[in-house]
Amino acid sequence: MLTATRDNFRPQMPIARRFAYFDHAAVGPLPEPTRTAIARWLQQATELGDTVWPEWNRQVEQGRQHAAAMIGASADEIALVPNTTAGINYIAQGFPWRSGDNVVTLVNEFPSNVYPWQNLAALGVETRLVDVRGGIVDLNRIEAACDERTRLLSLSWVGFASGYRVDLHEVAALCQHRGIFFFLDAIQGLGVFPIDVRNVAVDALAADGHKWLLGPEGAGVMYLRREHLDFIRPVHVGWNSVQRPYDFGHIDFQLKPTAARYEGGAANMAGQIGVAASLGLLRELGVSPEASPVGEAVIEIARFAGEELEKIGATLLSPRIADHESGIVTFSVPGQEPMQLREKLLAANIVVSCRGGGVRISAHGYNDEEDVMRLIEVVRML
Repeated sequence: MLTATRDNFRPQMPIARRFAYFDHAAVGPLPEPTRTAIARWLQQATELGDTVWPEWNRQVEQGRQHAAAMIGASADEIALVPNTTAGINYIAQGFPWRSGDNVVTLVNEFPSNVYPWQNLAALGVETRLVDVRGGIVDLNRIEAACDERTRLLSLSWVGFASGYRVDLHEVAALCQHRGIFFFLDAIQGLGVFPIDVRNVAVDALAADGHKWLLGPEGAGVMYLRREHLDFIRPVHVGWNSVQRPYDFGHIDFQLKPTAARYEGGAANMAGQIGVAASLGLLRELGVSPEASPVGEAVIEIARFAGEELEKIGATLLSPRIADHESGIVTFSVPGQEPMQLREKLLAANIVVSCRGGGVRISAHGYNDEEDVMRLIEVVRML
């Protein structure tokens, strides 16, 4: 099955014709259907202007439907947002905080999952950073950091440098037991691994489209459980937040009864149309709330890469633990500075990043063993 998934996926990725591309945890390349969709929008915007705006809007709304279907949500629970940072801030700024409350997150989180919470200090809200040893998220440490004033726990599904994937069921159970709002930074997992929000009590999540979802930058999605729509106050409202958004001559501040109330102004049409096309492709490849052959292919190729790197003397800096693996593998090579190694790989058309004190590869489901061996041969020759 994994070979079939890879064989169906790879022809859709023009990047693979030249590069061994292992940088999906930074910025993913666009698939062919996404290029086609954006190119069509560009031509129409240039030649037809807004005469085809309703068509663009239908495509954007299809993206909302795809996102909802991918995670088992209702389309009414999906907001189309500029990026993960925006989604985090919508929750952080709209939450009904009281002075003395606290937020718990991890010391090794991506900055955008720390700064919005620390920005609440002026409201008397404390941000508690839980230590992470060896890249492994310890739920016991997280629970020990929580008390009766902990209102929200914010975690990344997959660590951007470590690649460690948390068990969503365990985290959600902890939050439910203690009455804590669970926010998930899903950018390093959504589009690869299955999540069913009907069965995993995630209260809200956000993800930009430009990593594993293979969309353009500046267009993403936010999920907010329907029961929280009136709990999280919209703080950036506009004409598109209300129930009669096109009735510009009539002021009536009645918010939409859906997550679209958080979309105050005009959408990034080109970006959201691109994300919609990418989401459609991933769903065609089998990414669903129940299963993901793409995710299985990602784990398979990441394991292969890790094994081959160890064979040639590289040190894996990412914990590789069953059920917590992802497509991210960070490694170091004795005597090689990460940035220098990155440049040598790039010269050979192999794309990686430097994170977590080493070189980070992040393989998607279309990457194959030949891609990995191209990387291995360069590292071996050092």
